[in-house]
Amino acid sequence: MSDDAAEHPLRPYDAVLVQSFGGPEGPDEVLPFLRRVTAGRGVPDERLVEVGAHYDLVGGVSPLPALNRRLVADLVAELTARECVLPVALGNRNSAPFVPEALDELTADGARRVLVVPTSAWRSYSSCRQYREGLAEAAEGRAGLVLDKVRPFGEHPGFAATLARDTLAAARAAVEAVGPDAVALLYVTHSIPDAMDETSGPGDGEGRAYSADQAELAAAITAEVDTVLGADLPAGLAFCSRSGSPRTPWLEPDVNDRMRELVQEGIEHVVVVPIGFVSDHMEVVYDLDIEAATTAAEIGLAMTRVPTPGGDRAFVAGLVDLILERAAQERGEQPVRATWRDLDSHPAVCPAGCCPNLREAHPALCGSD
Repeated sequence: MSDDAAEHPLRPYDAVLVQSFGGPEGPDEVLPFLRRVTAGRGVPDERLVEVGAHYDLVGGVSPLPALNRRLVADLVAELTARECVLPVALGNRNSAPFVPEALDELTADGARRVLVVPTSAWRSYSSCRQYREGLAEAAEGRAGLVLDKVRPFGEHPGFAATLARDTLAAARAAVEAVGPDAVALLYVTHSIPDAMDETSGPGDGEGRAYSADQAELAAAITAEVDTVLGADLPAGLAFCSRSGSPRTPWLEPDVNDRMRELVQEGIEHVVVVPIGFVSDHMEVVYDLDIEAATTAAEIGLAMTRVPTPGGDRAFVAGLVDLILERAAQERGEQPVRATWRDLDSHPAVCPAGCCPNLREAHPALCGSD
């Protein structure tokens, strides 16, 4: 190792992998993409075609791939500005470039220890361990390659404070328009099966880390908004994108159902906060911007949708903070683990039994088991 490499602020890492969900970039890619997303679940093509119709409304293109490329470019710029220059590649679970392709690119340039930054902030099987399973599969047969990841970051200031700032701005405008007694905050995340939520978090923990972590952040943001505005806005967590068998319990209430209830409670303006998403997935641009907005219009409810934080400079700076924190941790140092409003932080190395795969056990990296 050269003297420069020995003093590099991100040592021992020599590359960064941004790992994301992926999305189709044209109508011909929609059905193959949905087949990969639902592989092993027995979902018939007829149902996938119905879901694919959502993409038709936005030109057959998910906004996520372009946003991820922008995120990678912004991350490179922020790393460069801090003199932490490392190669950064994007690898997706369900669309090109896939994770193995990204690792091919990085290892061809000499990378042997790669730090992974998932574009998913929360703890559950689908939002964490499934990504770790993908890393294990992609790393198979790559002797000498080590993959680590940053910690879950829903409570990190780069994510939480950015979301809080934008929520406050939206709430202030709504209160000025209709008054504090007619405004509600509705934090929305992706619904998951109740059993997946119940088993999210460490195996020896209380479970329900997925919903509890997001409810905790929602409560902290609401307290911030109420303090600044001198208000007491009704607020709560709702869910979108439920799928699967109607006989299987999933997290509720649905965002559309909850908006209908809010109107009955005298609410005239709802501020919808996509707390579960880093960037604009289809679950944001269809489920919120189209479906929930249509519901709001039908019931006479004004709706403001808060931006996702992924394109914000503060969020990108926060990712670099997390990368530096993880590198210091791997060097045996004890870096300060920044959190927003004293929310709990969670380990980068997932504890044993964390967020298990309830269908079939698979190897997973970046954990104790």
